[in-house]
Amino acid sequence: MRAILVFWISAALVVYATVGYPLLLAVFRRIISHPHRREQIWPTVSLIVPVHRQAHLLERKIQNALDLLYPQGKLQIIIVSDGDDEATLDYMAAHPHPRVEFLSLSEHRGKHYAQRMARDRAQGEILVFTDAAIQLDPQALERMVCNFADPEVGCVSSEDRVLSSPHAKVAEDSYVDVEMRLRRMESEIGSLVGVSGSFFAARRELCELWHDGLSSDFFVPLHTTAAGQRSVVDPGCHGWYGLTRSDRAEFQRKVRTIVHGIDVLLSHLNMLNPFVYGIFAWQLFSHKLCRWIVPFALMALLAANIALFDIPFYRAVFFLQIGFYVAALFSMLHERLAEIKPLKLARFFLVSNAAALVAWIRIFAGEKYITWTPTRRA
Repeated sequence: MRAILVFWISAALVVYATVGYPLLLAVFRRIISHPHRREQIWPTVSLIVPVHRQAHLLERKIQNALDLLYPQGKLQIIIVSDGDDEATLDYMAAHPHPRVEFLSLSEHRGKHYAQRMARDRAQGEILVFTDAAIQLDPQALERMVCNFADPEVGCVSSEDRVLSSPHAKVAEDSYVDVEMRLRRMESEIGSLVGVSGSFFAARRELCELWHDGLSSDFFVPLHTTAAGQRSVVDPGCHGWYGLTRSDRAEFQRKVRTIVHGIDVLLSHLNMLNPFVYGIFAWQLFSHKLCRWIVPFALMALLAANIALFDIPFYRAVFFLQIGFYVAALFSMLHERLAEIKPLKLARFFLVSNAAALVAWIRIFAGEKYITWTPTRRA
């Protein structure tokens, strides 16, 4: 009896986290859609770009920032070097530009510390954070700022767009597609629980409380909700990037991202209180916590299946589970199989949950990933 209970609770959690929550969002979007106002405004903006060992990207990123369609007198561009190598420092010294401020930090203390130091120098009413590897559409900044015409909006996320590449042999594009759909629905219902760390913006006052060791793309939207404002996504505002060059690099990136996310959630557990934060608490619980504990549910499901093996129904489910994992592993070993959509999704599911499991192990071991090595992309 206990094994049956474990089986069905575990199965329910897996189904809810992967399918149930998106379906409920789709239903709620039709019932309680909450559109926000967008109109052209021109507040002062500070564009903050942290870099670490990315001298090879600086010329393209700086030109991309200069090409943004925004009044020059209202746009401040800050490149902040996080305890960088000589190549980056040499480039910054050899290529001064009147519209670009270079801030060099002597110690390598992490991306979010670098963002805070740039924040202290920033003069804009709106702070925009973007990564060196990300390319922005010329109108992206203008579109992003338009969302702040609504006084309820405190934070705005872009939508990630993946550049195709012959080097890309990972399922990251599947993740991006799923994540962007969820964010659109969350934004329409009320507020995002997380934004795209590669390109997002927030009102300056919402960035006063800062956590140097936590992910700003998660804690800033949480602070936004706590302040009674909304975090929204603009589907027409894009940040373009190449995929990681290998499955291993993508796996390491996922682990690091989940470790950061769990760390933020553990320091903001009060926001899971539905009596205070209403539907946002449900979104936070479903989108983040439920997704991150799926690997434990999968292990419990398999263990319960083994205990119930003598019962025909559970025996059949056991073989289905094993078949699913074998198919996912084969798609990882043979790239052509990974192009078959069901196998691609199985691979994505397995890799994502393996990354979540490793992330929990790292959390229990006390690892924080405060310093950073930017992901190399195709």
